[in-house]
Amino acid sequence: MKGSPEDAHRLRSLAAFFLRLGFTSFGGPAAHVAMMEQEVVRRRGWLTHEAFLDLLGACNLIPGPSSTQMAMSIGYRRAGWKGLVLGGACFILPAAGMTLAIAWAYVRFGQLPRGQAMLYGIKPVILAIVFQALWGLGKTAFRTRPLLLLGAFALAASLLGAHPLVVLLGAGGWMLSLRWTRQRGAACAVLGMPVAWGLAAIPAVGLSSLFLFFLKLGSVLFGSGYVLLAFLKADLVDRWHWLTQAQLLDAVAVGQVTPGPVFTTATFIGYLLKGWVGAVVATVGIFLPSFLLVGLIGLVVPRLRQSPGLAGFLDGVNAGALALMASVTWALSRTAVVDRWTALLGIASAILLIRLKPNPTWLVLGGGLAGCLIQGVVR
Repeated sequence: MKGSPEDAHRLRSLAAFFLRLGFTSFGGPAAHVAMMEQEVVRRRGWLTHEAFLDLLGACNLIPGPSSTQMAMSIGYRRAGWKGLVLGGACFILPAAGMTLAIAWAYVRFGQLPRGQAMLYGIKPVILAIVFQALWGLGKTAFRTRPLLLLGAFALAASLLGAHPLVVLLGAGGWMLSLRWTRQRGAACAVLGMPVAWGLAAIPAVGLSSLFLFFLKLGSVLFGSGYVLLAFLKADLVDRWHWLTQAQLLDAVAVGQVTPGPVFTTATFIGYLLKGWVGAVVATVGIFLPSFLLVGLIGLVVPRLRQSPGLAGFLDGVNAGALALMASVTWALSRTAVVDRWTALLGIASAILLIRLKPNPTWLVLGGGLAGCLIQGVVR
C-alpha cells in the first residue's frame, strides 16, 4: 500500500538530516548525540526533551554504537520501521564511504591522509555544541533533587572508572527502588560484559569468518572506541594474526577522525583483509545487530513510561546516561582546548549557539576552516 504524502515527506526529511549529519558529525558519540538534540529537539521539534532522553538511556543499555542507535530510534519515532532503516543507513553510509576511500588510499600509498589542522578547529566547536546539549537535557534529566544527586554520584563513578553498564543499571535500580519504597531502599545492579565469545581459531580470513566476527562484535560490545580497540586487538592481532599492531592502530585512527560512527573502523579492516567485498561484509556485520535491537527498543520504551515504577527506572537510567555524557565531555575538553586559539573558538561557538541558534553543521564546517587557517598562519 502506497504511503501518504506526509509519510513521504517525513522519510525525505529524515534522509536529508541524517545524511548531512553523517558527513559532518565529528567528535564521537557524545558530539553526535549533542548535534541530534540540537536539531531534533530544539530546531525541528520532532521529540520532546523527555522522549529524547528516554531513547538515549535505552540506547546506552544495549550493545553497539549508541549514537548510530539514536539515529535509528529517532527514525523509528518519526516514520516507523522505514524510518529506522533510513535513519541508520543515512547516518552510517557517509562515514563508511569516506572510510572506504581512505582504506583504498592507505593500501595504495601506504599511509593515512592528514587532517589534523581541520580537527584542531572542529574539536572546540564540538565541545560548545555538547555543552549546550548537556544544559538543555540536564534541565529535564535532573528535574528533581534525587535525580540531581543521582547524576552527581553517577558522574563521580564514571570519572573514577566504573563500567558504563554498572553506572546505568545502578542509577536505574536506585530510582526504581526509591519509587517503590517511597522513602528509602537499596538497589544493586551489576551486569558483566559477555566474555564467552569469539570464534574458533581460524588459520586464514574468509568472508564468512569476517562477517561472523563483526556480527558478534556488534552484538556484545558496550563502550567507546577504546573498548572496540581492545576487542579487535585480542582477536585480530593476538589470536588470529589477521592484522599487525600498526594496521590496527591506523584502522582505529580512521574511525576516530572521520565523521559519523567510530564503528566504521570495521569498514577499514574489512577492506584491508578482503577488499571491497570485505569492507561491505564487515560493515553490515557490525551494524546489523543494532537495527534489530533498536526495533525492540521502539516497542518497549513507550510501555516503560506507562508504568510508574519502570518509569522511575528509566528516569534513573537517563540521569546516568547524561552523567556518562558529561564524563566523556570532560575528557574531550582536555584534548579540544589546547591553546588560546581553540579556547576562543569554543567561546565564540558557545556565544553563537546561545544568541543566534545556527545550524550546528555550519559551525562545524566553520571550525574546520578556522583550524586550517590558524594552523597555516601560526605554523
